[in-house]
Amino acid sequence: MHEYSLVEALISRVEAEARRRQALGVHGLSVRIGELAGVDPELFQTAYDTFRAGTLCAAAPLTLRFVPASWSCPRCATPIPRGEVLRCQACQEPARLDEGSDALTLDGIDLEVP
Repeated sequence: MHEYSLVEALISRVEAEARRRQALGVHGLSVRIGELAGVDPELFQTAYDTFRAGTLCAAAPLTLRFVPASWSCPRCATPIPRGEVLRCQACQEPARLDEGSDALTLDGIDLEVP
């Protein structure tokens, strides 16, 4: 249920950006959700549809992109296949979770500016 508070913060952030740029409207948002972000994409979409009414985002569709979790070696950047031991076979370094795998990221805001 924390998706509702995340969406509330997202809309506040978008409205602040729209005001800062003196935008006339918001025409779309895009967000990436990492597999390990702990966010349910379907619930996030439902929360967005609920909270956007009466805001600058009321007519703005939300585009969600799911980012699968992936790991790689921090030394040689070799990808570690899913389901394998999280250690590089060549370097013996513990694997590093790749960027975006556990993140919730606002990718873009489509604003109408004068």
